[in-house]
Amino acid sequence: MKKLVILGGGYGGMAIVRQLLEKDLPPDTVIYLVDRMPYQGLKTEYYALAAGSAAEHRLHVAFPVHPHLILFFGEVTEISLKERLVYLQDQDPISYDWLVIGLGCVDQYYGIPGAAEFTHSLQTLGAARRTYVALQEVRPYGHVTIIGGGLSGIETASELRECRPDLHIRILDRGGGILAAFPEKLRLFVHEWFLEHDVEIRSQVELEEIRETEILEGGKTLRSEATVWTGGIQPAHPVQALEVNKDETGRIRLDSYHRIPQFPEVFVVGDCASLVFSPSAQAAIIQGKQIATVIRAVWDGVTPAISPLRLRGTLGSLGKKSGFALMGDSTVVVGKVPRTLKSGVLWKSRHHFG
Repeated sequence: MKKLVILGGGYGGMAIVRQLLEKDLPPDTVIYLVDRMPYQGLKTEYYALAAGSAAEHRLHVAFPVHPHLILFFGEVTEISLKERLVYLQDQDPISYDWLVIGLGCVDQYYGIPGAAEFTHSLQTLGAARRTYVALQEVRPYGHVTIIGGGLSGIETASELRECRPDLHIRILDRGGGILAAFPEKLRLFVHEWFLEHDVEIRSQVELEEIRETEILEGGKTLRSEATVWTGGIQPAHPVQALEVNKDETGRIRLDSYHRIPQFPEVFVVGDCASLVFSPSAQAAIIQGKQIATVIRAVWDGVTPAISPLRLRGTLGSLGKKSGFALMGDSTVVVGKVPRTLKSGVLWKSRHHFG
């Protein structure tokens, strides 16, 4: 039997699996889906688990069941592209005829002393679970710091504000302001929301060191009983070890069919892929669907036909009652409507509709 091995059951990996299973697979081909968990975790909602506003079981999505789909649970430790082998912790390696690398990302701390040891993460379900415990153990009127003013930091801070109105919450960002890549109208709305809800925002922050209950920045010492890191990501460790062409962020450069040029049997999806867009669930899903189209064409012996990647926009939440949206390149919508839209997108994800 020929094997298509997909590493990672996240948004990109699941888009590929579902797309391929919609039609009959070649009778001599099976799909191996390798993941550390026995279900897909809805990573875009891990901030809600960490803040305490979402039950963990609501972020679990069952993997498909199909006679040609083999679920394999384990931790990927190494990928040998030359040997066509995937090595797993405490298990035998898996060989492949085609491979999809969708292992996601880990935090990037930029060499800041203490960041790895004394900040809490949202990158895995287990990490988000531990972050929830740490945040809930902060005493009333204690200080919580969110490092990073991007989408993850904004959603974490706003959700935590609604769950813990007793806390002093601050966002520290090294850029010129929160959501720096978004239009001014959207940024202003989010900034005003935080002012109204008593969340402190500090921009152009140069972190010097992070300690267990303190943060050193700009010659000042800030009290912080719990610090959450949303300040940067990088590809998963097995991808970091691959000796292939990468961009300045460490993501793998691909050809027009999302393959590693030197290894055309290997595809890369999601956070490990060098794309024109910032990493997101939406980009991973759209890219995953295109990879499924290419794989199907390879199996059928025809030339693949795919279009350039295009995103529909961005949705973000500010607690449970407000949010923001960027439609296309410039259309901004704020308030209850985008929050309702995001809830609808989450419902579709839970029920296998994308």
